[in-house]
Order: sequence, then C-alpha cells, then structure tokens
Amino acid sequence: MGAPEAGALTEAFERERRGLLAHAYRMLGAYHEAEDVVQDTYVRALRGWAGFERRSSVRTWLYRIATNVSLSAIEGRGRRALSLGLGPDGTDPEGLGPWLEPFPTDPADLVTARESVRLAFVAGLQHLAPRQRAVLLLREVLDLSAAETGEALGMSVPAVKSALQRARARLAEAAPARDDVLDASSPRARELLAGYMAAWEASDAAAFREVLRADAAIEPVGSRTSYAGRVACLAFATPSMGAAGDWRMAATEANGQPAALAWFRGEPFGVAVLTVAEEGIVAITLFGDPKLAEAFEPGLTRGRPAGGSGPVWLPTTR
Repeated sequence: MGAPEAGALTEAFERERRGLLAHAYRMLGAYHEAEDVVQDTYVRALRGWAGFERRSSVRTWLYRIATNVSLSAIEGRGRRALSLGLGPDGTDPEGLGPWLEPFPTDPADLVTARESVRLAFVAGLQHLAPRQRAVLLLREVLDLSAAETGEALGMSVPAVKSALQRARARLAEAAPARDDVLDASSPRARELLAGYMAAWEASDAAAFREVLRADAAIEPVGSRTSYAGRVACLAFATPSMGAAGDWRMAATEANGQPAALAWFRGEPFGVAVLTVAEEGIVAITLFGDPKLAEAFEPGLTRGRPAGGSGPVWLPTTR
C-alpha cells in the first residue's frame, strides 16, 4: 500500500473511530475490549485495503470488519456474565458473574447515540445470541440494509430478517423499558447528580435519601447482590459514607447517563453511573475499578479533581 492509499484509509478510519468504538462496545459490553477491537479493525483494514473493491462504502466496510472482529472476540472469550442488577428482572437465575463496563461519553459527541449505549440497553443486548446482536445493531443502530448486513455477516437476506425478528423479541424481554429516564444533559439530571455528590462528600445520609426515588436500586458490578428500594439502598450505603471529606467526586457522563468519578481518601476508587427520572435517582450502577478514573479522565489519578465536587460511588462492602 502506497502512502496516498494509506493516508486515505487512515483519514476514513479516524472519521469513524468513535462510532466503531461505540459499536464494538455494544457488541461486547466491555469498554477496554472494545478499544482492542477498534485497533484490530484498523490493522485488518490496512491489510485488506488493496483488495477492497468498493462494492460498499468505506464506512460499511469498516463496520463489517469491526463486527466480525467483535464476533471473534466473543467466541474466543467464552460465555461472559451479566451484572446481577442489570438482568431483565433484577435476578441472575443462571448464576452468571458480573463483568459489564461503563462507556465514557462526551456530551458533545454526535456520533454516538446516547440511547444506544445506555447501560440497560447494552446489558440487554448481551442476552442475545452474538449474531442476532450483530444483526440488530447493524440494521437498527447503524441503519444498514438487509443486503448490506447479510454481506457483512455471510447471511442471506431472509436469514437476516429472521434473526432481526428474533433479536427484537428477545431484547423486548431482556431490556427494561426506558420508562421516564432522563438524559444526562437535562437540568433535573444535573441537579440530582449534584445532590448525590454533595450528600456523599458531606457524609449526609439524609441528603442522600432525598435524591433517591422510593423504588431506587443500587447495583454493584462485581457483587452477587443488589439492593432494591430506598430503605435497602440506605442500609447498604450509610456504613460506606465514612466521615465528611473522605469521598471526593468529579462529574462526568457514561453511557449517555450522569456519572461520577470517585476518590476515597485521596485514592481513585471507580465510577458510579446514575439512571435518573424526574422523581429522583432510579438506579446507581457501581463500577469499583480504580483504572476507570484514568479511562474517563486521563491524567486524573490521585486526590481531589480540579473543579471540586461531583457525585459519588459507594464501596462494595462484603
């Protein structure tokens, strides 16, 4: 491949990088694996560029590669588990362990549709067979035709249509209804995020109670237990609040939802992703991985983040 051809491919790839990352994340449910898929997609595109006959657009071709790399990753890792609280009915009847990761989103990002990366939607996707998942995403999120989808996956058009019908039905069972969930950019969502942050930084259980909806749930990813209802949430959270000043937070956005990076006594702790409605916080999904602070805010690894307050995330007590 000559320099002009490599330059053309790199330019096209960079235009699609963010969308490819979101697509791989929807397929896999894991942000770091999705990053690996995007890198592998670029390498494979470089190798295959000479044989690309432009029977489709470069965009479609790149998504075809990313989809198949994702399918190979799923096959290679074996069966993966869903977070307990993100199952269709809040239970984990198959005894699957937790693994879902949050997806950093930029409020100004117009490439990634927020609705398509919400935690509940992505978790619901993981209940689908991998090829059903791929068909649904290519057809309904990326808006590829049935013929383009079939070409990408080596399926006939009737097979694509059948897989899409089955995927829709299964997703309707697996993914909770969107209900009245607010977007991260809404004033009420920002208000609840600020209230959540202030309560935790002040170690104020009463203030935390005020931002929770009566049916709120806390879902610690990595735990076999979730907590449903305001009383249960407070019983779990209050012992973890510590003293005023123990927690420091920075507001961010994950999966198109309000979220908080959290530091506990100066050390990075993880990310809390909030699902919010007008009446209050509906769910708090907790990701206790210190490395996520770097993934969401490169360079912010210790101490109180610049800008002061943000919401919180609770430690998983066992």
